Amino acid sequence: MRQNGPHLEYQVNIIFDTRDNIYVARVPELENCHSHGKTPEEALVNAKEAVELWIETATKRRIPI
Repeated sequence: MRQNGPHLEYQVNIIFDTRDNIYVARVPELENCHSHGKTPEEALVNAKEAVELWIETATKRRIPI
């Protein structure tokens, strides 16, 4: 996954959650950064947004990325 601005790439792991019938996308390099969707593609799009929000929040709080 690429991030706008400085060139950043993150691994995204997508698994199917049989209990909730959704695809869960986790970004292991960013603590508690995850999202979900009805399809793997939707989960990936949502994960990109989660990464952007995670980085924005970390920057505001001066948390090292």
